[in-house]
Amino acid sequence: MLTQIRGTLKRIFLPGIILQSVLVGGGFATGREIVEYGGKYGSLGWISGISIFFGFSIMSVLSFEASRKWKVYDYKSLVRKLIGKGWIGFEIIYLSLAILTIAVMAAAAGEILKDIFSLNYWVGVIVIIFLVALLNFKGEDFIAKMKTIGTIALFIAYAIFGLSVFFSRSGNVFDAFTFTEPNFGTVTFGGLSLMVWTGIVYVGYNLGVYPASFFTLRDLKSRRDSIYAGLFSGILMTIPWFLTYVAIMAYYPDKSVIGATIPWLKMLEPFNQIYILIFGVVVGWTLVETATGVIHGFIMRLENDLEEKNKSKLKPVAKGGIAMIALLLALVLAQVGIIDLIAKGYTFMAYGMILFYAIPLLIYSKKILSKSHV
Repeated sequence: MLTQIRGTLKRIFLPGIILQSVLVGGGFATGREIVEYGGKYGSLGWISGISIFFGFSIMSVLSFEASRKWKVYDYKSLVRKLIGKGWIGFEIIYLSLAILTIAVMAAAAGEILKDIFSLNYWVGVIVIIFLVALLNFKGEDFIAKMKTIGTIALFIAYAIFGLSVFFSRSGNVFDAFTFTEPNFGTVTFGGLSLMVWTGIVYVGYNLGVYPASFFTLRDLKSRRDSIYAGLFSGILMTIPWFLTYVAIMAYYPDKSVIGATIPWLKMLEPFNQIYILIFGVVVGWTLVETATGVIHGFIMRLENDLEEKNKSKLKPVAKGGIAMIALLLALVLAQVGIIDLIAKGYTFMAYGMILFYAIPLLIYSKKILSKSHV
C-alpha cells in the first residue's frame, strides 16, 4: 500500500517539483522578472498571472502526455516528433536560453553573496560552479532528491518573504489595488490583450525548463496521470509568481523597488538581517537548481543520441565538465547586466520557444490528447 502511494506521488508530483525548482532561478528569484512580466501593470498585473497559470498548465499537460504517448524522454526526440529537422532550431534557442538564464542568476547571486556574506564575487561563483558540477556528476536520482528538498525549502522561504511583506504593509497592498497607471485605468480590449500576451511571453521564455523534467515522465501510466501532473505543475509554477507580485504591490509604484535590479533585496531591507541572509542562501541555491536542470536537459539529449548509436553513456566526469563549461560561458554573458538581460534577452528567446515548441504542441494537441496511440 505504501509503495503504491509513493508511486502515485512520484508520478503526479515529481514532474511539477522538478519544473518549479528549475523555473525559480529564471522565473522569479530576483523579483525583477515579476516586475517586467506583470508587476509594472500595477493592480491589473494579476491578469498576466492568470494567463501564466493557464499557459503553464496547458504546456505541462501537452508536454507530459506527448512524452508518455510517444515514449520519448529527451527534448530532441520530442521536438523531432513535432517538427522534424526543425529540432535543430529548438536546440539553438534552448541552449542560448539556458546560458542566458544562468547568466542572470550568476549576475544576481555573485553580487548578493558578496553584499550579504562579504564573500569575494569569484568565491561565490566558484562554490556555485562546484555544486552544479557535483549534482550533474551524481546523476538523476541524486538530482531528483536534492531538487525535492530544495523546492520545499524554497517554497517555504518565498512564502515567508511574501507573507511578511504583506502583513507589514497590508494597507499599501490594498491601496495599490485602487491605483492604476493612466494607460491601464480602464481595462480595454487592447490593454487586456497586452497583459495576457505579457503572460504568454513569460511562459514562452520559461518553456526551456521542460526538458529538465522529461526524465521523471517514464512513470506516467495514463492520460489522466498526465493531466493531473500537468495541472499540479501549473499550480506549483504559478504560486510563487503571485506571492512575489503581491509583495511588489506592497511597494507599488515606488521606483526604488519597481526600478531595482533585485527588487526582493529592497523589499526585505526593513526586516531582520536574518531575512537577508536566508535570501542570499535561497538565491544561491536557485542558481544551482536552475543551472543543474537546464544543463541536465542537454545531457539527457546527448545520452539518448549515444544510446541510439549503441555507444556508452557519458561518464560522470564528462557530465560535470559539461556543466562547468556552460557556467563559464554564462559568466561571460552575465557582465551585460540583469535588467537588460531580462527585459531584452528573455523576450527575444521567448518568441523562439513559442515558435519551436509551444505552437507545434498546440497544433498536435488533438492528436496528443486523443485516446488512440500514435
